[in-house]
Amino acid sequence: SERRAPTVLDLCSFIFRGAFFIAHGIDRNKEHQLPQKKHLLHGYLAALATLLMWSGFSLISRMGGKSILTPYDIFALRLATASLVLLPFIGSMPKNAWRDGRLWLLAIMGNLFYCLLVYQGFKFAPAAHGAILLAGMQPFLISAIVWLIVGTRPNRLRSFGLALIGCGIACAAMPYFSVWSADSAYGDFLILLSSISWALYSVFSARWGYSAWTLTRAVALGSAILYLPIYVLWLPKQLAAAPLSMIVTQSLFQGVVATILAMLTYLKAVAILGTERSAAFLALVPIVTGLLAVPLLDEALTSWLLAGLVFVSLGAYIASRYNGTVLKR
Repeated sequence: SERRAPTVLDLCSFIFRGAFFIAHGIDRNKEHQLPQKKHLLHGYLAALATLLMWSGFSLISRMGGKSILTPYDIFALRLATASLVLLPFIGSMPKNAWRDGRLWLLAIMGNLFYCLLVYQGFKFAPAAHGAILLAGMQPFLISAIVWLIVGTRPNRLRSFGLALIGCGIACAAMPYFSVWSADSAYGDFLILLSSISWALYSVFSARWGYSAWTLTRAVALGSAILYLPIYVLWLPKQLAAAPLSMIVTQSLFQGVVATILAMLTYLKAVAILGTERSAAFLALVPIVTGLLAVPLLDEALTSWLLAGLVFVSLGAYIASRYNGTVLKR
């Protein structure tokens, strides 16, 4: 019989099962019992899974943006699915967590603002632009925010990496000077705003010292409390007209893979490989996204966009690897 071509649901299922095994498999055996090479292999597999999931976020979000689903639908599916998974763990939240105003602020910055802006942006902008403005711009934006808030500036090597990111952004923007697209520019602007919101979330969450697991639960469940009643009562919906396969894809990927599993595999990679080697993998997110968007989403990969992806990925790698700062005098 003829073999069936793999679908997006098959891809999501593969990532879900693989990431879950990677995130939890090491904990079933004591780490000191693993041979060093096998231990490192688990770390690289965790980094690879994180790379695929972070790249998949732009691809799946753009796929949702091109569908009949509204951005409000996609965000509601993300929160509803994540809440169902995380609800059994609500009892182990830190004491008085729900009275902590800073956690609510992080939920607004890192989920409400971020997701609503990015999902709306992917209605208009291609996935490769999203990868550049989301993953690629983070070192640049975080350095700027730290400089403004803390009063520190990046060292020379990090500055060089940030300059490369700037070159990549300029390369990706070159087509605007020959073929102007108001829709694409609007989408890019929304994704840039979402990236700024995520950078603010990253800086303040690190500054306030919350654990990743506490943040994952508080941000997802807190956002659901704030958003889902508004969505049900007042916001436009297209769930009834959307294919079931698209609803399932967005629910599983956005609610489980992007919200929960990506965090677990990232922490596992950092714990085994360290921040620098993990950053080397994750700096490839723009390139992987841009290349996969060609066959999966039928998006064009121009020479300018390819140059921008390379510059941004290289700059993100250097900026993340050499992330020391020098105090202003």
